[in-house]
Amino acid sequence: MGQPRKSVRVGRTGRSGLIAAAAAAVAVASAGCGIVGVGSQAERPLDGLSVSSPRFRDGAPLPAEYSCTGKVGNPPLRWSGVPQKETRSIALVIDANNAQGEAEVHWVLFDIDPLTTELAQNSVPRGAVQGMTSSGKAGYSPPCRPDDTYRFSVYALDTKIERKEGAALRETLEDIARHTIARGRLSAAHIE
Repeated sequence: MGQPRKSVRVGRTGRSGLIAAAAAAVAVASAGCGIVGVGSQAERPLDGLSVSSPRFRDGAPLPAEYSCTGKVGNPPLRWSGVPQKETRSIALVIDANNAQGEAEVHWVLFDIDPLTTELAQNSVPRGAVQGMTSSGKAGYSPPCRPDDTYRFSVYALDTKIERKEGAALRETLEDIARHTIARGRLSAAHIE
């Protein structure tokens, strides 16, 4: 079995933090381009979500079976604290920062039903859409660099993104940043 779960609560912060994170993630895919046109709600503080996994704790290593050396696919995730009245969909972004400060997006999953509170191992919820990753493909792109920090971010959105499967990374991350009303993150320090 996995290690005990640990919830991570992300405090209230401005949209500028989310936009900065999205800009960093887009940098690899867009050759240094930042996020533009962030919308008029940029100063609204975000609510925090609690994100956990039954397979690893915040700051612990990512189990190798969820990396490019494993054959399992994405790890299971759980979240809570979604503001039910305002949330119209959930998005998930898995990315990494390496020692050089470069971001690499491993999975973008959006238009998840707002009542969903968990993602099973190696699964995509019914109705959810997978966007393009830094590798140029849609779907979970398992992490490979053993020393990077991997971030599993869950976003509550005030609308559905309504883009097609394989939607462009930059546009999808911009849409997520523009419509986020709450977010939470679970981090893996490196790969086992």
